[in-house]
Order: sequence, then C-alpha cells, then structure tokens
Amino acid sequence: MTSTPALVIAAPASGSGKTTVATGLMGALRRAGHRVAPFKVGPDFIDPGYHTLASGRVGRNLDPVLVGEQLIGPLYAHGTVGADIAVVEGVMGLFDGRIGDAGSGPAAGSTAHVAGLLGAPVVLVVDARGQSHSIAALLHGFTTFDSTTRIAGVILNRVGTARHEHVLRQACEQAGVPVLGAIPRAAELELPARYLGLVTAVEYGRRARLAVEAMTGLVARHVDLTAVVAAAASRVGAPPWDPVTAVGGRMGGRPTVAMAAGKAFSFAYAEHAELLRAVGADVVEFDPLSEALPEGTNAVLLPGGFPEQFAAELSANELVRRQLQHLTVAGAPVHAECGGLIYLVSEFDGYPMCGVLAGSARFTQHLTLGYRDAVAVAESPLYSVGRRVAGHEFHRTTVTFTDSYQPAWVYRSPGLGDRAVRDGVVHGGVHASYLHTHPAATPEAVARFVAHAVARP
Repeated sequence: MTSTPALVIAAPASGSGKTTVATGLMGALRRAGHRVAPFKVGPDFIDPGYHTLASGRVGRNLDPVLVGEQLIGPLYAHGTVGADIAVVEGVMGLFDGRIGDAGSGPAAGSTAHVAGLLGAPVVLVVDARGQSHSIAALLHGFTTFDSTTRIAGVILNRVGTARHEHVLRQACEQAGVPVLGAIPRAAELELPARYLGLVTAVEYGRRARLAVEAMTGLVARHVDLTAVVAAAASRVGAPPWDPVTAVGGRMGGRPTVAMAAGKAFSFAYAEHAELLRAVGADVVEFDPLSEALPEGTNAVLLPGGFPEQFAAELSANELVRRQLQHLTVAGAPVHAECGGLIYLVSEFDGYPMCGVLAGSARFTQHLTLGYRDAVAVAESPLYSVGRRVAGHEFHRTTVTFTDSYQPAWVYRSPGLGDRAVRDGVVHGGVHASYLHTHPAATPEAVARFVAHAVARP
C-alpha cells in the first residue's frame, strides 16, 4: 500500500503564521494541479474551515489524545483517498502538547507527535520579524531537540526587506536548514480573531474566500512549490478507516438525524456525519438561526460553535425552539456539545433559548481549556455508565441549572485544583455537556444514538 506523501506545517510558537502558510500552501498546490488532502493537528474546529476552502476537500483533524495513536494512520489514509499530497497544519509550537504528558519524546498530541506517527517531514514557519543571524540558533535548537522529528526546511514569514531576506538565508544555510520560501509582511492577510481563535470561515463568508485566495497567491509567489512537493513523504501503512466497519454495519430503519450547522454551530468533525450515515441515518443539516427542523426528524445533533455571537437570532427563531422542546418531551435522542448545551437551557444572557434544560447560561471572561479524561456516570442514548472517553473543553461560558439533573460526565480538571468536575446533563433522551469528543474514538456511541432514534415510537 502506497501512502500519500505529506508535509507537516509547524512553528516555534503560536502566532508565527502557520494557518496563513498552511492554507496558502493548500491553495497554491491545488492551483498547480495537485489533489490536496487538508489536515489539522489537535481539536481545532476553526482552521479546517479555511483548509476546506483552499483545498476543495473537507478539512479533517488528527488528534492522538482524542482518538488514540492507533487511529491516526487509518484516519489519515481515509482523508487522503484520491489525493496525491497532504498538508497537515500543526498546533501551537512544534513540541507543545498535552500539559503533563511530556516524557522522553514529543508531548502527547503535539505536532511533532503526529508528524512521527505519520512518518512525515516538518516544515518550520518562522516569524522573521526582529530576527537576523539569531535564527540560526533557533533552527539549530529545533532540529536537534528531538532526533525522531525531521525538519525538511523552513519558510521565513513576515520578512522585511531584500537585505533582511539575504541575511536570514545566510543564517539558515549556517544552520543547515533549506529555505523553502520567504514571505514578505502582508498585513492585509490578517484574519479577524476572537477569544477562541479566528472567526470561522462560515461566519466570515465571502471575505473568507477572498482571504484564502490572497493566501494562495502569496504562497504561490514566494514559496518553492517544487521543493515542497519533493520534500513530502509519509510511511502510513494502515488501511483507510472505514465508517461502516467502525459502527459494525447498517442497522434496520432509516431515521432522520437533524444536524445543526451554519454560523452558530460549526464545530463538528467530518467523521461524525460519516458514521451516522454508515449506520443507516439520513443526516440533514439545518440552521437554527433561520430554519425549522427537517420534516420527520427523529434525533438531533447540536455541535459546538459560537451561539453567544448569535443569541438574539437564535432566540428569535421561536419555531425551532418549540420543535426541540416537543421532540425532547417525546423522548427523541438529542446529542449536544458545548454550544449545543447552551442552546438547550432556558436563557442565555437574558435571551430565551430552548428551555429543554432548566437553567441559565452566561458569557464570562474566564477561558476553560484543556483535555479531559472523562467517565460517563449515567445511562444515555450515547453511553453506558462507566464508559471512559478522552475529550476537550474550550469555552468562555458557564451554566447554572435550576433543576437537579444527572451529570453526563465526571472528570478531574487541573485548572480547578484537580478536583472532580460534574459536567453536563443526562435527562430523558438528552445528552448535553461541555465536552467535545471525537466520534471516531467511540463509534459505538454513534450506533447507539441511531438505535435510540429507530426505537423511538
């Protein structure tokens, strides 16, 4: 089996320009005639939206913390079917990963960790502002820190003048690292950001497409695409992940699963809908900002997103809020993560929400962020009691319930003195919590969810 060659785009630290370079490289390679498979390391839901625009293929995530090392190769092979090259955007700095998991090798979930699992070379994007000869020392450190991580070259970003570029190239030559490109400063490419990262591509709309086109042009002009393609490699020998095999085949019945999408609910992994369809469901997207539930809805999936940015619009769509209330009263299975949880409570910052769960939500200035090892503590349409999962929290909201509910999860949070945290709610057919999970890690939960939808009268 031949593995699709890949390049992993990394950086010494966040803010170096990885997303601009990775997205632009995807677009430039596509423009040059390549079939590009886009990936993002980690639990990020935002960057893959830009990758999708640039490559014309769905952006996917590779996160060994959420799915386990054993699934990275199969998920990569699945995402590269029909592609001739893959571009993998890293997360944070090259060796940054799950806090507390750094041992003799790269930290768990780090870009270096994923590059090693793929057997793929790393291209380091370095913000050259304020640097000249010192870049040689930086490159020396990154190329020698871990012998299992191979750095194939560097792309110099935000270069000032022609003389600045000349000095930087000399320093890179001294460090023995090939220069694959030198990109000048281009302030017009700065994408709008907020507290959880970039504004999502679906929110940014036409301007997102124009930004991706600009990134594509910038990389095409200033990066040696021939050298990039020549450097790409991987040694993934696993067969592609197959959603039908993962869920154990199709079941009887064909329930309609309504999946929230649009500007307020865009935090969904591509594999989720693939698993739902594999087990026999019809997945129909709807936008809670303006649309009703699809006709014949048997179950609802409410992924995360930015409901706090659209609270007034969500509240104004009274029809879909009533429909969700009626469905949950009738026992329909509802799976809500993070933003979906917020949507189900009684009110959010004074705006009426669905009222499925008695309680209120508030936007705060406190960021809750990190991986969690969680245990299911109530029987639900997704999990049996005792099921352990790896998940990720990423939010600035808080929820206060006014009724007593069974929690969905219990886990320990290092940010709260490592004390046990009770997260979310299991109530009737509703499973709602802050925890984001990757469905490829627990395909049996997807099958169980659809089975509940089929069994419901």
